[in-house]
Amino acid sequence: MKWLTSLLIGATLQVLAVTASHAGANLDQIKQAGVLKVGTEGTYAPFTYHDESNALVGFDVEIAKAIADKLGVKVQFLEGKWDGLIAGLDANRYDAVINEVGITDARKAKYDFSDPYIASKAVLIVRGDNTDIKTFADLKGKKSAQSLTSNFGKLAEKNGAELVGTDGFDQSIQLLLTGRADATINDSLSFLDFKKHKPDANVKIAAQEENADYSGVIVRKGDPELVAAINKALADIKADGTYKKIADKYFGQDVSN
Repeated sequence: MKWLTSLLIGATLQVLAVTASHAGANLDQIKQAGVLKVGTEGTYAPFTYHDESNALVGFDVEIAKAIADKLGVKVQFLEGKWDGLIAGLDANRYDAVINEVGITDARKAKYDFSDPYIASKAVLIVRGDNTDIKTFADLKGKKSAQSLTSNFGKLAEKNGAELVGTDGFDQSIQLLLTGRADATINDSLSFLDFKKHKPDANVKIAAQEENADYSGVIVRKGDPELVAAINKALADIKADGTYKKIADKYFGQDVSN
């Protein structure tokens, strides 16, 4: 049986050697190529979209550039539709996806994430002159403008609101401003982006949920060195003020917590 034991030990050592040789492979390849390939939508303002000159811009675009700079490489963006964006990691189309990707247990089972760099909360939005709605519970019997299948719609319904169906954030705000709805529950970042562009709009946040949803840079499993390098880059851009500058540009405040 000694030969079988020796064979098993040898096989184990071979697996460990192969695993060790691949650890850090992605980071090594990125540095050797001098390019960080990033998957992104390019149609999701204010995170990643095209401006009037058709240049790719946005919060996540600038964050990706800042991360690449800290890694000592350039960034190459590869655009794709959301439905297949994360799957592009499996096909080795890019090294990371930076596109406000929510950190969920289901995704963590298959992929690795950086530390969170975006936090968003469900907020209750009302007209600026509204004094009746101060909490989510105050939605009982009120009309809330919502995408009917969204989690925000379910939250409004849970609190007793009558839902007024909309196609998204902009339409919800319009129904609110015209008095066809009393409120809307939506994403805090969408609200900050809206107020950044329309600071005089007669809307305000009446309440917000305590628990935040977090987003991070998503990469293939099995390269802790790459994750560590991205985490260090994120920490560095927060420490040197780069993150705050980018966040202020798009949201008017830090959106990391």
